[in-house]
Amino acid sequence: MVRGRDACWEHCVLVDATRQKVRCNYCQREFSGGVYRMKFHLAQIKNKDVVPCTEVPADVRDHILNILSTPKKQKTRKKQKVDQVAAANDQQNSSSASGGFHPNNVSNGRNDSVCPSLLIPHPPAGAQPLRDDPQKQKWDDADKKITVFFLHNSIPFSAAKSMYYQQMMDAVAQCGEGYKAPGYERLRSSLWRKVKGDIQDHYKKYRDEWKETGCTILCDRWSDGRTRSLVVFSIACLKRTLFLKLVDVSGHEDDATYLFELMESVVLEVGLENVVQVITNTAANYVYAGRHLMAKYSSLFWSPCAAYCIDMMLEDIGRQDWVGTVLEEAKTITQYIYSHEGILNMMRKFTGGRELIRPRINRFFANFLSLRSIVVQEDNLKNMFSHTEWSSSIYSRRPDAQAIKSLLFLDRFWKYAHEAVSVSEPLIKILRMVDGDMPAMGYIYEGIERAKAVIKSYYKAIEEKYKPIWDIIDKRWNMQLHSLLHVAAAFLNPSILYCPNFKIDFRMRNGFQEVMLKMATTDKDKIEITKEHPIYINAQGALGTDFAILGRTLNTPGDWWAGYGYEIPTLQKAAIRILSQPCSSHWCNWNWSTLESIHNKKRNSMELEKLTDLVFVQCNLWLQSISQRREAKCRPIIYDEIDVSGEWFTEMESSGPLLDDSWLDDLPLQRKSLEL
Repeated sequence: MVRGRDACWEHCVLVDATRQKVRCNYCQREFSGGVYRMKFHLAQIKNKDVVPCTEVPADVRDHILNILSTPKKQKTRKKQKVDQVAAANDQQNSSSASGGFHPNNVSNGRNDSVCPSLLIPHPPAGAQPLRDDPQKQKWDDADKKITVFFLHNSIPFSAAKSMYYQQMMDAVAQCGEGYKAPGYERLRSSLWRKVKGDIQDHYKKYRDEWKETGCTILCDRWSDGRTRSLVVFSIACLKRTLFLKLVDVSGHEDDATYLFELMESVVLEVGLENVVQVITNTAANYVYAGRHLMAKYSSLFWSPCAAYCIDMMLEDIGRQDWVGTVLEEAKTITQYIYSHEGILNMMRKFTGGRELIRPRINRFFANFLSLRSIVVQEDNLKNMFSHTEWSSSIYSRRPDAQAIKSLLFLDRFWKYAHEAVSVSEPLIKILRMVDGDMPAMGYIYEGIERAKAVIKSYYKAIEEKYKPIWDIIDKRWNMQLHSLLHVAAAFLNPSILYCPNFKIDFRMRNGFQEVMLKMATTDKDKIEITKEHPIYINAQGALGTDFAILGRTLNTPGDWWAGYGYEIPTLQKAAIRILSQPCSSHWCNWNWSTLESIHNKKRNSMELEKLTDLVFVQCNLWLQSISQRREAKCRPIIYDEIDVSGEWFTEMESSGPLLDDSWLDDLPLQRKSLEL
């Protein structure tokens, strides 16, 4: 008996039959384990490490939920009922064949054709006509009214993807009949202030945790290239990132002293005792301000944005003649395919629905990801341009199509494409590791060393081949990215320190000691760390138990210290604070054009206060939705298992909120200080 096709296959595709790996048609996320786990993904049920789909349409989600909630016995009864109907039909057909029943071929008066009404199935005699379920009618009516509200108010349908959308509907449903939605006056006054108050309460709660885990101040800047410059300050901690403020630095961005004083005021506002590091870009004035901060406050660190620096490494590699050529040729291929709908559909058919480009990633490394996709699909692309479906299409005889086909069968192109992918992927793995506000501090130092080793191995240790790539990496690493905090974090990462193949060099020892001298603010702390240091090196006491040994790779470095470092509390505290920090600030898709609109026209002080509060509330709600929708942050990172082809952090989230200040007219809002 052939098993029926599961309804879920309409919403996903099989990409690897051996591993039972399937990909969602909506968010492109891939899972091993077959269609069963995909159902939980589409139904937005967190189960067995399945991440709920954020792109699935509501009707598909409800359909899959219904399938999952239908008991197997009920399905069996349905099957029995179908079998009974089939048996009855067989009996009826049998009697018909024996002369017991002969349908009349009713003529419509034209060419003796069968009356169309006989082609439409009718219920058996005596059967009641089917009626819609009253509850379903109510739901359909509600769906239409919600749609009308979206359309009438020009609300983008993408707003339905917000986590707050279903939360709102659930809260209304729980109120029952008779609930009246809040009106204009309440929304713009008391209710708006309550939401702002809830966010400030969250600040206070997280501030208590910063005393233990520390936090990082992220400084993200933007300029229109002319006169307008903005800086967003946010606070990243172990659980989530919080928006702090937007500052217009127009006319002052080239003033390093002004930037230092601005950063200093933010550090003091958050609390010097809470801040471990400040992350900025690598512009000279920001570097000066950051280093001046470290000089003035001995316990504070400044670090450049790791994601930005690694992306610049890849851009420098892309400037190599042979790499630049192959990247341009790859871009020519993708631009041609994606500019013709018919060719694009054909490509998706031959690649099993896999895409060649990543349009939601706007950084340079996306060029290498596209090249990698082309390399992965090499056989499928060649097969497509050799297939009769292509040769019989209207495109095949055009000169531009023939040029693309010739390029896809050019050995030189594939040789350099494979080489460029092999050289860039080790760095893209590190970029994947540090992208976002993940606590990746304990991994970046070793990650750079691993990437260089992989590149050297690819070139079979031939110095004249790998040395140019190494020089590019070392230049950015030594001049921009390298931080003592990265070194100390690697030393405090048990999966690195206790690895049998790892040897501690003098750079790591010296870096660890310098960081400890900065973080140990009292002589007592320095004495305690001096005593505790050998216990950690030699894995003595609780650090050497079976559970602690297993936890070196199964737990995140911060969790490992929290669980097993209790016998060396001073070093434990320092380790947790260091290992709980992110490495990057360049990951939030801030809607800079909207943020700019706040400052691009003259406003009185009251209007500016209202908009400042609006930005504070909306940006924090947006960041909160990011932290709740994505996978758990605290998981150990294993370099060899990093998948660069999966969905990236910057692809998972839409850009920052659109701010509409029109509804804030005459808002009776009393400005209060944001008490963190």
